Amino acid sequence: MAGIRSGVVSVLLALFACFAFQHLSASDDTVFYDSFDESFEGRWTVSGKDDYQGVWKHSKSEGHEDFGLLVSEKAKKYAIVKEVDEPVSLTDGTVVLQFETRLQNGLECGGAYLKYLRPQEAGWEPKIFDNESPYSIMFGPDKCGLTNKVHFIFKHKNPKSGEYVEHHLTTPPSVPADKLSHVYTAIIKPDNELIILVDGEEKKKANFLSADDFMPPLIPTKTIPDPEDKKPEDWDERAKIPDPDAVKPDDWDEDAPMEIEDEETEKPEGWLDDEPEEVEDPEATKPEDWDDEEDGEWEAPKIDNPKCVTAPGCGEWKRPMKRNPAYKGKWHAPLIDNPSYKGIWKPQEIPNPSYFELEKPNFEPIAAVGIEIWTMQDGILFDNILITKDEKVASLYRDTLWKPKYEVEKEKEKAEEDVTSSEGLLATVQKKIFDILYKVADVPFLAAHKTKIVDLIEKAEEQPNITLGVIGSIAVIVLTALFMILFGGKKPAKVEKKPAVAAEASGSGAEKKEESEKEGSSGENEKETDAAPRRRTGPRREN
Repeated sequence: MAGIRSGVVSVLLALFACFAFQHLSASDDTVFYDSFDESFEGRWTVSGKDDYQGVWKHSKSEGHEDFGLLVSEKAKKYAIVKEVDEPVSLTDGTVVLQFETRLQNGLECGGAYLKYLRPQEAGWEPKIFDNESPYSIMFGPDKCGLTNKVHFIFKHKNPKSGEYVEHHLTTPPSVPADKLSHVYTAIIKPDNELIILVDGEEKKKANFLSADDFMPPLIPTKTIPDPEDKKPEDWDERAKIPDPDAVKPDDWDEDAPMEIEDEETEKPEGWLDDEPEEVEDPEATKPEDWDDEEDGEWEAPKIDNPKCVTAPGCGEWKRPMKRNPAYKGKWHAPLIDNPSYKGIWKPQEIPNPSYFELEKPNFEPIAAVGIEIWTMQDGILFDNILITKDEKVASLYRDTLWKPKYEVEKEKEKAEEDVTSSEGLLATVQKKIFDILYKVADVPFLAAHKTKIVDLIEKAEEQPNITLGVIGSIAVIVLTALFMILFGGKKPAKVEKKPAVAAEASGSGAEKKEESEKEGSSGENEKETDAAPRRRTGPRREN
């Protein structure tokens, strides 16, 4: 049944993908889209820089027939880029940046973000694409150590200084902590609003002109501290000073120790002054392979002096220390308000030569889409990269291509968690059962059967699937023993062990052999009962 359902889902996904691709390709609002249904080779350019040795592969997403662009090796740098047909303006209406990624092996340290590059006139080439290639926007997951965020960084040219400055979104969303497919969406609106969606759900809303939403703020401060200003030499920043009129009291003894001997304490009676706390081990012997020339003179190891165990103490007795009531420490004059205090000095503010005002950001256009990452994980799959001017197109993609895949993956994940949970519960129950069975084996009237019961329990610990059968077998043993006791079984008698027969009596032993065998037949049974093995004390497998 599960196989049929999986096949139906695969067919539906294929139909959805076909429909969505046709719609996206035909839409005038779609300016860039790559489903990776076809190989990236010949369409995307892999960087030829020596640092980027990671191998890209055209690969299926695990559990799906859907293809994507795969990071195939661990601990490598990767770089690949594809130019758009026409540069995309970020200043003419709404622009939506969207892509899907799946961290199939998780993400402990690495990036899974995209870079939206400026035109090549800015100074880069596809064949030498690297981390220095100028971009307009960087967007997507990044995780390593304390870093766990969905980046949104844009570079903006200061119209006064001509410098390009990186502006980072403050308090960005976190990266989902699973191995499922997720879709990341950045909506750039003409009213300076930015909306970040993860799986179609709004996670962050910001304004490009707000000083609270980006660091550093897009609009510089009007004034800056004067770099030429210097603190005056007589500027006093001390809020409190020692009272110059204060005098140390005559009875203040700075030399008094913090602790003194407790004179009221007396040496306990029976204290062994002449006995050391440790003595040489009298049972220790010099090893046969000890070489005095190479190993030095051999000394017996020390052990606690047995005479000190019962005595209150050994060795030289000293009075314990106590806090000195006369101790006051070093005297310091009390602090008073500083009459010359002027506050913490700051340089004076001057007009900021880089200050400018904007009604909206002057974004550089997007001329290419690139992936330039360093990651310790493999299995990162990129898919369905989209740039569109219509939010509805992006929403259609999520509903028809991403969501069906995600729901299949989520259902599979839940089924695996249920199996793991039920297995853990079963193991806990089985362990409690085994503990009870071991206690049953220690019941006195089952002593003759203890070895057999313990063997059965240990087999069940090694093969949990036979637990029920083992419980049944032990129940039969218990019932049989009870039956023998209640209806004809001989109550075990306590047998005292006798000393061995002396060698001098060996001659008479032969004459008494036959009589001993007759009289001892039942006695041997009783001895076997008394000598039944105790519960095994060796390690047993934990479930």
